[in-house]
Amino acid sequence: MKSPKIILGVALAAVAATSACGQGVLGGDDEGGDDKGPIVLGMNVPKSGSSAEIGPYMENGAQLAIEEINAKGGVLGRKLQLRAEDDGCDPKMATAAANKLVAAGVKASVGGYCSGATLPTLPVFDKAKIPMVIPAANSTDLVAQKLKHVFLINGTGDQQTTAAMAWLVKSGAKKVAVMHDNTSYAKDIAVRTAAELDKPGGPDKAGIETVNPGESDYSANVTAVLKTSPDFIYWTGYYQEGGLLTRQLRQAGYKGKIMVADGAVDPKIISIAQGENADGLYATMTQMPDTIQGAQNWVAKYKQKFSADPGPYSPQSYDAVRVVAEAMTKAGSTDGAKVVTALEGINGFQIFSGPLKFTPDHRLSEGGFVILVVKDGKFALQDSLK
Repeated sequence: MKSPKIILGVALAAVAATSACGQGVLGGDDEGGDDKGPIVLGMNVPKSGSSAEIGPYMENGAQLAIEEINAKGGVLGRKLQLRAEDDGCDPKMATAAANKLVAAGVKASVGGYCSGATLPTLPVFDKAKIPMVIPAANSTDLVAQKLKHVFLINGTGDQQTTAAMAWLVKSGAKKVAVMHDNTSYAKDIAVRTAAELDKPGGPDKAGIETVNPGESDYSANVTAVLKTSPDFIYWTGYYQEGGLLTRQLRQAGYKGKIMVADGAVDPKIISIAQGENADGLYATMTQMPDTIQGAQNWVAKYKQKFSADPGPYSPQSYDAVRVVAEAMTKAGSTDGAKVVTALEGINGFQIFSGPLKFTPDHRLSEGGFVILVVKDGKFALQDSLK
């Protein structure tokens, strides 16, 4: 896979680009618009629950893009506006939040973190003919339904599995245990990885273990996994449980390697694991703000605006807004059908993971996953998997 590279100036130039007919982001007629007020974009993110740390990263990334675009004149002569709802990474909360956004008249959705909570919102937005550009949620189940309004700009579960297997082989793993929490996203990656481990020629599968999310004591799961004598453990769930499992595995005497999937990549996993227990923790992840080449100016701008560091899925959320703005610009409209056609026609638009072109099933042609590792208390780039 190619290592994701971006230069901020190129990205911003792409946002601000206009055509000779004035149909760029700075101008144009909204043929499908029903008013001349702001174009409202909806965003479901976790603001409560165990994944609440992620919500501000995503919301801030999206807001930064909106303010940059509005400073250049907006889209189709109108300002963009963000409306964010708390989905708590809970399916029922997410469905209610999606219905609120539809009722509020949003023209596109740029949210979605937990796949299990995002899945039930797909038919809500699709029925309302509202395009979704999902920045984080990435279960392969999201594209399996083949809904025309659904697009992903994060690599999917099968692509993450490919990256995980490449690193397991490259790092010399012999016997791998896979652990997950039975949510759509986590199970998708875990089952796919376990199936790959069953194939000859690579590491062996030590076993696959399911845990109950939200608990504080995973000693029974830890004991069960360690009985299989793995030299490598891959956790595919979220950071709260990932941090506890990492800590409890180390406390139980496990000396082998541990890797987590992208849902567990958050600085909080390090504090939950308790410092040195997280040292050397690997992760399959699309690149983080501080590992993207050329993104230093963007990071500085984010820090200046929000007085905080950007985190996981800040760049993807920033890009989700930019992609929607580009599609509306190309469509000359906020009409859902026209925006979907424009999204399908995007070819080479620069986002953080590289030039964008959607596959026929509306996902990235390359997942863009890299391997991160915890060093000195933070995630750093370990391998680009070239």
